[in-house]
Amino acid sequence: MASQDSFGAKSTLDVDGKSYEIFRLDAVTGDDVDVASLPFSLKVLLENLLRTEDGANITAADIRALAGWDAAAEPDKEIQFTPARVIMQDFTGVPCVVDLATMREAMADLGGDASKINPLAPAEMVIDHSVMADVFGSADAFEKNVEIEYERNRERYQFLRWGQGAFDDFKVVPPGTGIVHQVNIEHLARTVFTREVDGELLAYPDTCVGTDSHTTMVNGIGVVGWGVGGIEAEAAMLGQPVSMLIPRVVGFKLNGTLPEGSTATDLVLTITEMVRKHGVVGKFVEFYGPGVAALPLANRATIGNMSPEFGSTIAVFPIDEETTNYLRLTGRSEEQVALVEAYAKEQGLWLDPAAEPRFSEYLELDLSTVVPSIAGPKRPQDRIEVTKAAGNFAEDVKTYAKDVNAKVPVTLADGTSFELENGAVTIASITSCTNTSNPSVMIGAALLAKKAVEKGLTRKPWVKTTLAPGSQVVSDYYAKAGLTEYLDKLGFNLVGYGCVTCIGNSGPLIPEVSAAVNENDMAVVSVLSGNRNFEGRISPDIKMNYLASPPLVVAYSIAGNMNVDLFNDALGQDQDGNDVFLKDIWPTPAEVEETIRGAINKEMFGESYKDVFAGDERWRSLPTPAGNVFEWDEKSTYVRKAPYFEGMPAEPTPVTDISGARVLLKLGDSVTTDHISPAGAIKKDSPAGQYLTENGVQLRDFNSYGSRRGNHEVMIRGTFANIRLRNQIAPGTEGGFTRDFTQADAPVSFVYDASVNYQAAGIPLVVLAGKEYGSGSSRDWAAKGTSLLGVKVVIAESYERIHRSNLIGMGVIPLQFPAGENADSLGLTGEETFSVEGITALNEGVTPKTVKVTATKADGTVVAFDGVVRIDTPGEANYYRNGGIMQYVLRNLLKG
Repeated sequence: MASQDSFGAKSTLDVDGKSYEIFRLDAVTGDDVDVASLPFSLKVLLENLLRTEDGANITAADIRALAGWDAAAEPDKEIQFTPARVIMQDFTGVPCVVDLATMREAMADLGGDASKINPLAPAEMVIDHSVMADVFGSADAFEKNVEIEYERNRERYQFLRWGQGAFDDFKVVPPGTGIVHQVNIEHLARTVFTREVDGELLAYPDTCVGTDSHTTMVNGIGVVGWGVGGIEAEAAMLGQPVSMLIPRVVGFKLNGTLPEGSTATDLVLTITEMVRKHGVVGKFVEFYGPGVAALPLANRATIGNMSPEFGSTIAVFPIDEETTNYLRLTGRSEEQVALVEAYAKEQGLWLDPAAEPRFSEYLELDLSTVVPSIAGPKRPQDRIEVTKAAGNFAEDVKTYAKDVNAKVPVTLADGTSFELENGAVTIASITSCTNTSNPSVMIGAALLAKKAVEKGLTRKPWVKTTLAPGSQVVSDYYAKAGLTEYLDKLGFNLVGYGCVTCIGNSGPLIPEVSAAVNENDMAVVSVLSGNRNFEGRISPDIKMNYLASPPLVVAYSIAGNMNVDLFNDALGQDQDGNDVFLKDIWPTPAEVEETIRGAINKEMFGESYKDVFAGDERWRSLPTPAGNVFEWDEKSTYVRKAPYFEGMPAEPTPVTDISGARVLLKLGDSVTTDHISPAGAIKKDSPAGQYLTENGVQLRDFNSYGSRRGNHEVMIRGTFANIRLRNQIAPGTEGGFTRDFTQADAPVSFVYDASVNYQAAGIPLVVLAGKEYGSGSSRDWAAKGTSLLGVKVVIAESYERIHRSNLIGMGVIPLQFPAGENADSLGLTGEETFSVEGITALNEGVTPKTVKVTATKADGTVVAFDGVVRIDTPGEANYYRNGGIMQYVLRNLLKG
């Protein structure tokens, strides 16, 4: 903690007879300082600097710069932010623990103390990304899916249990508990953190970084936290502050209340569209105004969750009575609730609905204007009003279907026959963290199911229906309200507590439907209550994916096709043959509220979380390896020793310019981290599938890329292997293909196979891309895989925040084309040989603003341009000089 206190900020706060040491924000004064009018989020950062001031990383000048923040200025001042804790999910958490285990060995190899590789900040992991919806529509679906989950992931889970014992301050929430972000807001988040340091009990704002981009869900309860790549999270766990520029803060004013018929999902899709259009990449978004006070906590959490879809770093709500009411409801102690209220009011962190803080930019929304919406067919920001959904689909399907009017006869195993059409809803899933934490939409979906069943409606036979709540509490309140049976009757049986469909763990479609889709190249759809609908993410069989509220998911399962106009077409007929419309079964806000009041109580949360780290019998009975150093199994296809530190010297070698480089991929706009490093199914004939087959793994046991992130051999082969990726230097292909210029005539080959040849020939590689490169999940393997393929530089028109920093964290330099230029405007085809000059300035401690990029064509023609260097902070420059963030941290710990 702080070794200096230049402003005399250290003070005490007494709450109900208990004394806490705090660092007062109003201690920072001066002519250019107005701490009271700072945005809530910057006040939290200011406290962080006051408390961690050490005269070296954090100085009095840093504190003055933040306290005297100029709202209009472009960010140029770097600060070091020290999060209170780190939160992880298992897809990104397993490679984190693999890296930490490998770092222990590397530290010992370099003659250092291996025990220094240990979390210095509390780290908590929730296993929520591994359960798949293999079984659905039956009473035993949950039990069977959990059983299969343990069979598939036994090695990973044993490894995580080893980590829980080997590392201090590292806790694991076992499978079957809930989704990481919902567990975070319902149990793990403190809002105000306490920790004993040197005999004093400190109180300070709860802050966190997480290995999932939707960590921002915790913004809904007044916690400043955001998603980072796994490599940055590891550094934070090891005490390395997060290097950042003091950001611009966008104030988003809310007025009014939501109208009847509109849900939190409709609101968040409206905000996503607005904020994306405004442009907030790298900025903080903060909500204020009279509409905030009227917004239930669950709706705030839903909005915070979608921050990555906005492009912002955070989307935060200040603390108020709604926050403390929620903390009380979810089982936090009265002592904790009292501390949160007292601390927030003392430090000026309590919401004043009438206040107008200073912001860099402003947006405003009247909640009463929000209308029912969905988003799709491939991006969350592409909002469609439900009244226009059928018409939009009719246009969009022309891009995806070979024969728009195709009708394919299908007969299921039980004898049911039907004609499958384009637009058929083949997955309807209530899933993901965004909505399943929100009682209003979850109860709304269940009440709609009840009314539908009572009218005699059923789901269409081609629809795979799944229910994956964010925590066990949802099942408890469904049961208490007597609603479970109605969801079950429509096929929305519980399949698991986890991300499931939203992360690509949707499991297989109904087999006969899948066969019809693939044999006839049909454009069928999924409808899910998630936050991500990128191409190839939900299911390899499905080309078009739509985000919708849980009630609309249920409605679409009954309608059965995206060409149905939900507001004007009948969903079906009742027992008497009368048409039933959506308005006939849509629950009123009063019905929803009355059900919530009668079904949800504090005791439910207390019961669900009373022994949250213990797990069930399956978890407790797993044989667990012991010892501080992990014994790697060379035969494992799940957990392998990471290669990042092999041959690493104690001092970094100078960085060099790049010459003779070849283009591995030339890509368009909106290439996501899913395109770069998919999380879903592994195809048998892909390089990763071939590797698993060669290592004796049967196809049924391939599992997913996400579950195998602890094995770099699988993940390198899976990099750029998304089935929907389009590499422009291999035209006519879709998937992980490129051309290999080490061979005569540059034949088309797998990306991985070409990279092996390039690396054997000593040829560095380049990726060319368009706008918003690396949008989507905070997926460290998108950068790790890029680096391990031999890519040294990425040149894009623009980057999403997390992926840009992850590339630097893996020793890959991100460059931008000059403003207004791109690969096509410069005449680049991807067949050129590239050189990059000027990188060596970093060896002198200087980060160049631009470097000279030269592309030489086969006929000797040269295209030269100034590439903008996107190493944005001195901290990032240090990482790049060291070959990556992990190498930088390891060398620092070795010296210390």
